[in-house]
Amino acid sequence: MINDTHNVNLRSWVESANDPETDFPIQNLPLCCFLMEHDGHAHPHYGVGIGDQVLDLSMLWEAEVFPTDADEEGTLADELADAMGYPHWMGVIDRPDLVGLLRREAQRFLLDGPAGGQQQRRLRQRALHPIAATRFLPPVSLLNYTDFYASIHHASTVGAMFRPDNPLLPNYKHVPIGYHGRASSVVVSGTPVKRPKGQQSPESEGGAPGFGPCKMLDYEMEVGCIIGRGNEIGEPVGIAEASERILGLVLVNDWSARDIQKWEYQPLGPFLAKNFGTTISPFVVTSEALAPFRCAGWSRANVDPQPLEYLRDERDQREGGFDITLEVWLQSAQMRENGMGPVRLSRGSFRDMYWSFAQMIAHHTSGGCNLQQGDLIASGTVSGVAADSRGCLLELTWDGMENGKAKPRKGIELPTGEKRVFLADGDAVVMRGWCEREGFRKIGFGECGGVVVG
Repeated sequence: MINDTHNVNLRSWVESANDPETDFPIQNLPLCCFLMEHDGHAHPHYGVGIGDQVLDLSMLWEAEVFPTDADEEGTLADELADAMGYPHWMGVIDRPDLVGLLRREAQRFLLDGPAGGQQQRRLRQRALHPIAATRFLPPVSLLNYTDFYASIHHASTVGAMFRPDNPLLPNYKHVPIGYHGRASSVVVSGTPVKRPKGQQSPESEGGAPGFGPCKMLDYEMEVGCIIGRGNEIGEPVGIAEASERILGLVLVNDWSARDIQKWEYQPLGPFLAKNFGTTISPFVVTSEALAPFRCAGWSRANVDPQPLEYLRDERDQREGGFDITLEVWLQSAQMRENGMGPVRLSRGSFRDMYWSFAQMIAHHTSGGCNLQQGDLIASGTVSGVAADSRGCLLELTWDGMENGKAKPRKGIELPTGEKRVFLADGDAVVMRGWCEREGFRKIGFGECGGVVVG
C-alpha cells in the first residue's frame, strides 16, 4: 500500500539520491547482496541502493542503528534480529513486515538532516560504498527458475515467423505458457556470458545436423519477480493472494541461442538454447516501493475468452500490472575501443503483458507445484505493438514475409558502420527499467548487463 515512505518530498543526505534521474531515490531503496573484504576474507553483506551508492545494512545492524526489542517495534525487532543471520536475505524475504521494517529504518537513517554527532558522521562515511566499485552477488539464493511467455505481441510476432497463417496458437489466451529454466546458470549483472555450443539444424533437407558455437545469439528483455513466501506441495496459491507472495521485481536477460533452439525445441521446448546463462539485475525493487506504479492488467477484447476462474480476480485485473518502461542498449567492442557509448535498440512497456505475475503464480501452483522463497519467475520477452518496442533481436530484425517466404533479416546499423542481425563476441547488452507517475518520485531498477565472450 502507498504510505509515508513514498512521500515525494523526502530527501536524503546522500546527494546523488536527490538527482531526479537517479534510479535509487530515498523512496526506492531496493535490496541487494554484496561482498565486503575483511581480514583478507570476503563476506556477504545486505544492502540497499541509494543514489550512486550502496548502504551497508549489515554494518549498520552490527552498529545497533536499527531498533532493538526495547524500541516501539517490540517483538518485530526480535524477529528481525534472528532473520539478519541468514545469507542472501533468506531469513527476511518471506516476511513482508520485516522487509518493510528494514526499509523504514534504512530510510530513517538516510533522511536529510544533520548527522547528530561524531559517531553518526563516522557511520555515514563507513556505511556507503560506490555502486561502481561494489562486487554484487545475486540478491537472493535462487533455488528455481521458471520463464513464461506472457507478451501476446511477442508471441504473435514470433508465431508469424513460423506459422504465418496461424501465428497465435489456440491455447495462448487460455493458459500462461512457461518452461522450467536452470537456476544454477542465473548470474548477476556484469558477469560475462560465454557463447554456447550445441547442435544446429542440417543445412540441407535430409542432411546431418552440425555441432558448434551458436551463430544466432540473442537477448530477451524480461522482468522477473522474486517469490517471497512459497507454498506447500499440493496446496495451490489462489489468484487473490498470489501478489502477496512477491518480494519484488528484477530485470532479466534470458540469453537465447536461436539456431540451437530452432533444432531442439520440438517436442519438449527449450533446453541447451536457454540453460547456458540468464542475467538478472543485482537490485530487487520491493513490492512496497512499487505500490504507486501498479496499473490495470491486460484488457481483453470482447472476442477474447475470459480467463478460467482460477486465473480471474477483480483486484488483479484492476491493479495486477506494473507500469515499467524498459530499454535495451548495445555497445560493440569496436564502439568501446572508439570511446563511443551504447546505442538504444528498443523501448517497451511492461503494461503490455497479457498475463500478470499473479496469474503466472496461480497457474504455476495450480497443479500442486510448490514454489519456494527465492524462486525466480520471469515474464518472457516484453514486446509491444510498435516495431521499436520489440524486446529481442529475433523480432527487431524480422522484416516479415513476401510471396510466402521470409524476407532476409534487416541488420541494425551501429555508429561504427557495423551491422547486427544477432550478437557478436564482444557485444555488451545493457537493460534498464524505471517507473514514473505524477505525484511520486521516479524509481528504477539499475542495470542488467553482460558482455558476450567467445
